[in-house]
Amino acid sequence: MKVSKMKGFTLIELLIVLVILGLLASLVAPKMFSKVDSSKIKTAETQLKLIETALDTYRLDLGQHPENLDELIKSSKKNWDGPYLPKDIPLDPWGNPYVYTVPGIDGKTFSLMSYGKDGRVGGADDNADIVLQ
Repeated sequence: MKVSKMKGFTLIELLIVLVILGLLASLVAPKMFSKVDSSKIKTAETQLKLIETALDTYRLDLGQHPENLDELIKSSKKNWDGPYLPKDIPLDPWGNPYVYTVPGIDGKTFSLMSYGKDGRVGGADDNADIVLQ
């Protein structure tokens, strides 16, 4: 009777493969997570432009910008022809409300911004304020 040898991987071979996969993951993961943060910044910029369009449409209908963003969704003012956004006012990608002020900064009629990842004024990199330009 002939005994056949079983073929397969040894424990050492499996450990080597796991170590290689771990090294590859440690190189790739930081780059992937930095892309998540930059995509959130781009999402905030896009939402700011969407809200700006709604604010401008409101101003065309009523002659002035609203006192707060909620007036884009519901208002009892004369000539109001909204809602000016398809859904509720979105939160920024970090779950914080956008900051809207009338009158705006530097003599502008309004200012619209997100405080970024940290939700506080100022900051750098991912925590930097995102201001509608």
